[in-house]
Parts: sequence; structure tokens; C-alpha cells
Amino acid sequence: MTATQPRPGRKPRGRPTGTSDTKETILTCARDLFARNGFTNTSVRAIASAANVDPALVHHYFGTKQQLFAAAVHIPVDPAMVLGPLRDTPIDQLGHTLPSLLLPLWDSELGAGFMAALRSMLAGDEVNLMRIFLEDVITTEVGARVDNPPGTGRTRVQFVASQLIGVVMARYILELEPFKSLPVHQIVETIGPNLQRYLTGELPASN
Repeated sequence: MTATQPRPGRKPRGRPTGTSDTKETILTCARDLFARNGFTNTSVRAIASAANVDPALVHHYFGTKQQLFAAAVHIPVDPAMVLGPLRDTPIDQLGHTLPSLLLPLWDSELGAGFMAALRSMLAGDEVNLMRIFLEDVITTEVGARVDNPPGTGRTRVQFVASQLIGVVMARYILELEPFKSLPVHQIVETIGPNLQRYLTGELPASN
């Protein structure tokens, strides 16, 4: 054993190192843990432990936990591109801001990659990961802000998600005309009030 080799069973310290196989192992472990435990209950440390690597190597390859999740489910868009601006948006403007951020992104080259990933997930066995993204990531960031009365935040966000998923299906998957060719601002102005009502309006009481 040379002085530069780590002792067996110990993780090397210093600058993170790894191989493409290591990177894929991290992604495989991340997918498994996210699918079993959800986004909120899965830590970077747990993923690193499952992959038998140092947590610093996970951050080195993927950045934040949200970025790792996006890579694990093949979403070529950093969730922070949407979630970051939403944190600074007043609650009474969320319904308009959300589609204003998402539609231009979905119309872009990055969005084309997202749609390809979505088609793959719908045809495969990773739908559960997309559900986790919607329920854990989005609800964690937005649901707490609109949880009024208490306990309605998750339901409100799921109503919003149902509307946005409908837009995705009609505009990008089924490519229905003329909806596919409508300008972004027209769609935003049309669905924005509905999204805002879901988020902050009065919800019918459940029986």
C-alpha cells in the first residue's frame, strides 16, 4: 500500500474523486431511496451511504438535493429555476407567476428534454418519482405558504398540478391545435386566475 492510497474500508478525504460508474451508482441509489422514502425523507447522506461514497462526492457531481433528484428522474431542468423565483413571489401573485415561469421554460430547448423525459416516465416505471416530485418538492416549497385553513396546502397544490399537467398533455404531448400554438401570455392570462383560486380561494367543504 502506497502513501497515496486510502486504507481499505475508509473513504478518502480531500478533493472528491470518482468515476462514471460511481456517478451512475449514486443515481441508482438516489432513485431507489427517493422512490421508497420520498424527497423530504431522503437525505444526501443516506444516498451517499447507500452508494458507499462520501457525501461530498454526491454534491461534487450533482450539487443540491433538488438537482440530484432532477438528475435521478432525468429532468434536464434544475428545479431551483422555478422554485427560487417563487419564494420571492407574493402569495396573491403565485397563480400568475407559476405558469409565467413554466411555459417559457417548457417551450425552450430545455423543455424539449423535459418532455422527452416525461414521455419516457409515462411509458415506464418511474411515474412514482414524478408524483414524488409534485407532492414533496413542489408542496414543500409552495404548500406551506397557502396552507389556509391549516391542512389544505397539499390539496391546493395538487389542484394546481392537475391544471398544469393538463397544459403539458394538451400542448406538448398530444399537441392539440390551436392550443399548441397559442402564445404563452394568452395561456398564462387564462389559467392564472384559476390557479390563484386553487391556491388562495375558498375550497368547497368535503363531505
